[in-house]
Amino acid sequence: MKESLKVQPHHLERGAYLYIRQSSMRQVIENVESAKRQYAPRGRAIAFGWRDEQIVVIDSDQGESGASAAWREDFQRLVSDVGMRHAGIVMGLEVSRLARNNADWQRLLEICALADTLILDEDGIYDPSTFNDRLLLGLNRTAT
Repeated sequence: MKESLKVQPHHLERGAYLYIRQSSMRQVIENVESAKRQYAPRGRAIAFGWRDEQIVVIDSDQGESGASAAWREDFQRLVSDVGMRHAGIVMGLEVSRLARNNADWQRLLEICALADTLILDEDGIYDPSTFNDRLLLGLNRTAT
């Protein structure tokens, strides 16, 4: 399915959540190019029809370990906002950056599927409520 066809008007009525994360403060300070790449999906969201003011950038988890979402307040906020249907799309440079363990990843996928929230990374847009996209998201996760 063509990417733009996955984005429906009801998705555009909700926010576009961009989750930014680097594992260590050293990466945050020294790897400026990675940070620039992680903010790039913002432009893709605008190209798909979200307005700039609808884009919610979540980047306070910088330098936090991804071993568990328990210490990452922004990840918890993301999951909560998706569950409340505030997000039409969740974006990240790589799906592996959205959650760093399989339990958190599967929970996020399930909530996105139930809330009809899309996922975007550098490889494309996914609809976790569809079998093929869910399969691809699972394969992408295990490949990282």
